Amino acid sequence: MEWKTDWGLRGRMAFTMFLLFALYVVFVGVLTVYFGDFLFPLVMLGGFAIAQYFFSDKLALRSMGAREVSPDEYPDLHRRVERLSQQADLPKPTIAVADTQVPNAFATGRNKKNATVAVTTGLLRSLGEDELDGVLAHELAHVKNRDVMVMTIASFLSTIAFFIVRWGWLLGGNNRQGAPVIVAVLVSIVVWIVSFLLIRALSRYREYAADRGAALITGKPGALASALMTIDGRMDRVPEEDLRQEAEMNAFFIIPIKAGFVGKIASTHPSTENRIERLRDLEREMETA
Repeated sequence: MEWKTDWGLRGRMAFTMFLLFALYVVFVGVLTVYFGDFLFPLVMLGGFAIAQYFFSDKLALRSMGAREVSPDEYPDLHRRVERLSQQADLPKPTIAVADTQVPNAFATGRNKKNATVAVTTGLLRSLGEDELDGVLAHELAHVKNRDVMVMTIASFLSTIAFFIVRWGWLLGGNNRQGAPVIVAVLVSIVVWIVSFLLIRALSRYREYAADRGAALITGKPGALASALMTIDGRMDRVPEEDLRQEAEMNAFFIIPIKAGFVGKIASTHPSTENRIERLRDLEREMETA
């Protein structure tokens, strides 16, 4: 497999991280005024950042109810991931399965050596062999592109800002009605909105990049296109309660959950139709090459 560096994705990731770092500096400055101490907000945010970096994969799996599975439990799934990992020149990731009707998959982890690919039982029941390979290759492409780590770090600041917006008034002590509290909450709102939009824009582009990567790994763009159509069509059959419970993982799924609050306020993915069209174009290019 000839893997070409996606400079468009890398440029967008670098630009997003630069802007988020600038927001981080402003945010720490405002929290310094808010708490009256520079050390406290720095330590607090630093502690959250370290926890997010090292434990985000475990938190993501737990939020989905996914558990690590052994080759004895899912031998075919392990064989597929191992074969596709070799084709992608990646270490074999940990494999997890979530027992849910929602047909989906996601990748998590801070680097190539500490990655996990998770699938749902609903996905395993829904897809054919080539379609499943396409989905697994898509998740491995996320790992190879390192965009999972960038998304995890990027989402950290947004999470903290939202926390301050929602609960900041409880942390103000005797100054809850003072100007510092009001300023901190207002700046937190701005930081949350800006970081939210930046993360969504990056998330949409990274899906195109992972689709292209999956096509290169498997050599079958049409298989992934077929899988996307299958998953998208089966979403409407899933109970709304299940969709709402898992909507918080929207940005990391291969197909977004349309129901629920998160699915309605912003798009984390390009439309399935556009993704399929690009995969069909790529398939024609590979056939004529």
